[in-house]
Amino acid sequence: MLRHIVMIKFADGASKDKASVELKKMLNDLLADIPELKRMEVGLNVNTKASAFDLVLTSDFDDENGLNAYREHPEHQKVLDYLQSVMEKAAVVDYYM
Repeated sequence: MLRHIVMIKFADGASKDKASVELKKMLNDLLADIPELKRMEVGLNVNTKASAFDLVLTSDFDDENGLNAYREHPEHQKVLDYLQSVMEKAAVVDYYM
């Protein structure tokens, strides 16, 4: 099983509450559209430190082929397009469990 973790920090100009809710919905909707996506959890940060990220995504795939299919899927590409308009930075980790 391959775990994919992404942490997102929204840009200062973005409405963090609106962006968080919208992005969480978009990500959760991917579960119905992408069969390679086995499990997904989206969490919104409650930590108020300046160094904290705003949203974390944890998702599981059978292997790297499944992750690559997810990355290339048109519905995931829509999420990436939205992210470009609200994201300051992201951190990603992929590992086998």
